[in-house]
Amino acid sequence: MAASVEHEFRGPRRRLVEMLHDQGIKDLAVLKAIDETPRHLFVPTGVRHRAYEDSALPIGSGQTISQPSIHARYLELLKLTGNEKVLEIGTGSGYQTALLSRLASQVFSIERIVELLDKARETIRQIGARNISFLLGDGTLGWRQYAPYDAILVGAGAPEVPKTYHEQLAEGGRILIPLGDKEEQTLYMFTRRGDELEKSEIAPVRFVPLVGKYSWEAM
Repeated sequence: MAASVEHEFRGPRRRLVEMLHDQGIKDLAVLKAIDETPRHLFVPTGVRHRAYEDSALPIGSGQTISQPSIHARYLELLKLTGNEKVLEIGTGSGYQTALLSRLASQVFSIERIVELLDKARETIRQIGARNISFLLGDGTLGWRQYAPYDAILVGAGAPEVPKTYHEQLAEGGRILIPLGDKEEQTLYMFTRRGDELEKSEIAPVRFVPLVGKYSWEAM
């Protein structure tokens, strides 16, 4: 990455971090991850000038990169300590994947759209993150090979929690997932207590639909 390009975005990125702090994000590790991750590399060049606005932006294939404040809230809720193994459902742009790589020990990320995965993988390679594994496939199946996970983040809305996530979650592990219809959802945190999932309602949200065997069918 050219130093001049990075310097151009340094101020806007710092202002974004200050705004997130003012909005109530207090986890210093999350703020540091956002401060050190070049979001402008994860968005198309045509909207790069808006990379550090608190806005969702189109990334192609009918998908979006969420607002930075959504990412920050998600990550703060998980209270990651740096030792966790995390499963991310919906790589998308790869931006949240990159943030997770700074907050967890290992990140396993699944994407069903090959063009998005290829671009995300290349951007992740550019920034030098090495503790991430990618899988092209149906995110509702999870990634059984590396289970159990300490946390599962789902970046799309589902009608209910896929049973595969419960099965692949470690005892005491957390799932963050938007549940509802295809237009509007509520973000929930589920914590595994033996065979049960303890539910906590967080906030109303709007995400693209989670498509796959254990969620919405592809159009």
